[in-house]
Amino acid sequence: MKKSIITFAFAALLAAGCKNNVADTVIFGTVRTSDADAPVAEAIAVKDGKFIYVGDKAGAGAYVKEGVTEIIDHTGKGMIMPGCFEGHAHYIMGNSLGCMGGLSLDPLNDDVKSFFEKLELAYTDAKENGKSCIFGFGWNYLTFLTQGMPTREQLDAICPDVAVFIHDSEGHKSLANSVCLRNAGIIDADGNVLKGEVRGGDICKDANGKPNGLLLEQAVAYVRNRGLNFDEILTDEVASQAILMSQQMLLANGYVSYMDGWSNFFGTPRYYEVANKLDAAGKLNLLLGMSYEFDSSCEDVDTELAKAFEGRKYTKGHVNANYVKLFIDGTVEGGTGLTTEPYPDGHPGIANWEEDEVTDITGKANAQGFTMHVHTMGDGAVHRCVNAFVSKGTKEARNTLVHVRNMPQEDFQRVADNDIVVVSGMLWHVLPDEVWEQVRSVTPASVSWKSYPMKSYFDNGIVMTSHCDFPATSGSPYDPFGIMEIAVTGSAPYPGEPGRYTKPWWPEELITREQALQALTINGAWQMHCENERGSIKVGKYADFLIIDKDVLECPVRDIHNTKVISTWFEGEKVYQAE
Repeated sequence: MKKSIITFAFAALLAAGCKNNVADTVIFGTVRTSDADAPVAEAIAVKDGKFIYVGDKAGAGAYVKEGVTEIIDHTGKGMIMPGCFEGHAHYIMGNSLGCMGGLSLDPLNDDVKSFFEKLELAYTDAKENGKSCIFGFGWNYLTFLTQGMPTREQLDAICPDVAVFIHDSEGHKSLANSVCLRNAGIIDADGNVLKGEVRGGDICKDANGKPNGLLLEQAVAYVRNRGLNFDEILTDEVASQAILMSQQMLLANGYVSYMDGWSNFFGTPRYYEVANKLDAAGKLNLLLGMSYEFDSSCEDVDTELAKAFEGRKYTKGHVNANYVKLFIDGTVEGGTGLTTEPYPDGHPGIANWEEDEVTDITGKANAQGFTMHVHTMGDGAVHRCVNAFVSKGTKEARNTLVHVRNMPQEDFQRVADNDIVVVSGMLWHVLPDEVWEQVRSVTPASVSWKSYPMKSYFDNGIVMTSHCDFPATSGSPYDPFGIMEIAVTGSAPYPGEPGRYTKPWWPEELITREQALQALTINGAWQMHCENERGSIKVGKYADFLIIDKDVLECPVRDIHNTKVISTWFEGEKVYQAE
């Protein structure tokens, strides 16, 4: 601590010797900086969007001028910390659903019966407003599997002349009616099969060998991209509303940077275009990473890469479009994650890409200055992707593994040595007690109870960041403090049931509060290639920070999730204020 105070004092002397060192804002209180050299301070001073002082309270006085400097005293009321980084989620897509009037389902409460009821209402709305399709999201796979998966014929009975496409809550499965399947070229007008297979996915069939309406993995993307009218679904107005709504949610939760996990989700660059327009108008108050995803059913990889590289023109201001997204596999709990050992019924999971293809794509993307952002869940998928990154990737790209339910032991050091980032779902370390045995019964024995490592990343020197994957993890917390509590305790409070907590799933992999804070802040900046400008509270960096009502490193551990964001600041401006 003595070294830190000396460093602060030296910085203050340097600043005092500069001209025009009057701060716009000075804030007093417990400051957790996420700066390893000086982790704690008593005051910060901000001018022209950057920190000009970080140090003790006495030294901050040199930056105050009456009538010019705003002074905020937060002493004893909580803490000041860097703004958080959301490493992977789908806020924009999820919020588009509400803006476009699609079918929204609650995976915790909607069953098959309520699904049909909501679909009837959506159909009535579509007919009244001249819509040609219904897009939806949120049904629970395990619930529907138990109650009886809705069939194409049942969807047709409700929606005979409007295309229907409804994602499950994870986004890896969907239900489609006959109109949608015909539009996509899967069946003809009489229901005969025109295309029965999609690489990396499954067009599920009924007893007669005809598509039953259930689609898995890359078959989902194939049908969605061909079966719906995207110009009708995603207008400029919808895109703008969705981006601004997402921004408001993120800022209110304490995030100042967001990596969008699939920015061409509706097969169009509209999100990119609208984000640039909003930023030019001064309405984008966070860093926005945007990724171009293409599925394994694409006809030509180089053509798709060229489209991704064309997106470089959208990288300007607060928008960074230098990311290529792939799905290597699906989800382990859903039986589509690529695992090294077979599932209880003997199947191996779904592999969307061969290793040599991922290697080729990685080499070409990194050579163009793009970072790979890859969905990997099963240990087989992770190993395949690490091989590709090591073989043809560059350390400078900071290629990224997203989710990582299981990682082979041999790959931890290779990931560290090659500056590969792991975006971890720290909140997925919790599992409702009642589904423990169900998950164990459908997953390979070797990974049935070990999922989502955290401590091992820190132990091996791997840069781990955090994500909530909104809206795919409905029912789990999206805010960084709920996530932090899960990361350090391995459990979470049940909604509406005070005093009841889930059992820790893999307690050996829990991390400290300090490590969780690091994952949420400076590590996130490293993932986004901006650690020299953001991610910690340090003189010269952009003033992206939060004022919160608790010191999350000192408060009772079971109180972390109750932390409230009082205000969020981006580049020295207050962009969110709690009511």
